[in-house]
Amino acid sequence: MSIFNSVRWPAIGLAARSPARQKRFFPMPTANIMTRREVLRTAALGAFSLPLLSSVGRAAAAAAAPATPARPERLRLGIASYSLRNLSLDDAIATVKTLRISNIALFKNHCAWETASVEECRTVGEKLKAAGLTLTGSGVVNLTNDETKCRKAFENVKAAGMLTMVCKPEIAALPLVEKLVKEFDQKLAIHNHGPEDKMYPTPEVAWNAIKSLDARIGLCIDVGHTARFGDDVVTSIKKYSARLFDVHMKDSIAIVGAQKDVPIEVGAGRLDVRGMLRALIDVKYQGVVAFEYEKVAGNPVIGLAESVGYVRGLLAGMS
Repeated sequence: MSIFNSVRWPAIGLAARSPARQKRFFPMPTANIMTRREVLRTAALGAFSLPLLSSVGRAAAAAAAPATPARPERLRLGIASYSLRNLSLDDAIATVKTLRISNIALFKNHCAWETASVEECRTVGEKLKAAGLTLTGSGVVNLTNDETKCRKAFENVKAAGMLTMVCKPEIAALPLVEKLVKEFDQKLAIHNHGPEDKMYPTPEVAWNAIKSLDARIGLCIDVGHTARFGDDVVTSIKKYSARLFDVHMKDSIAIVGAQKDVPIEVGAGRLDVRGMLRALIDVKYQGVVAFEYEKVAGNPVIGLAESVGYVRGLLAGMS
């Protein structure tokens, strides 16, 4: 059993208990009890070593790791591979499987959706499928008002078997994009990027641009950028739930209005993570909650593992 599932966090409130009560509840020496953060970091150490594995060891680790958790989860969790952008595709796959996650959205470093060939994209899709992973989305694909370039992106994601293309279409390109959505029967999710985004700063702006278009064109709400703009994420989730196809889960210590994000491990920042998860459950969200860990300092695998563990803990505690 995974350490994430087996630990019950008995040390909560320990300092408030008398020595007699501590002895009664914890027969082991209290000095040996790990804090929640220590447990999460210990659990992450296995993932920390993944980038250092040989190709043989990496393949063995990926094959041995189950891609799905031992028990059903209340929301579908995934990883946006931008979190692992400095790792190879093979190392990213091994990391995602070690975290017991079966959904992945691929950043352009792992597959260049706008410029790669159809054959390259099909090969990537087959590799993910062989590893037991579902290609649920992408990094943000830029869609211009150029049918040749736009069509190429659609052909590539279709060849890879992607469920939802996370994208940023030019406003002028929306009629063309809608035409290709119908032709390829492809779901799209427009991503908002906060105060510095002149096109889609918030889910509301994106919604107003696409609400009259084909129902396969929806939203990818980036919770960090939404909060940094000053909009309430919980309200946005509920208001646009009918066409909410993807969610980028993260945390931040950036203040409202900041032109640059300050990402941090989920649970350590300003965002109401519990409220967002509750809202997603309440609206019966069927898409993926994709972790997009963007903190630059340190090994990304540790911070990603801590973020996943924190969210799993919250979900397990929700009635």
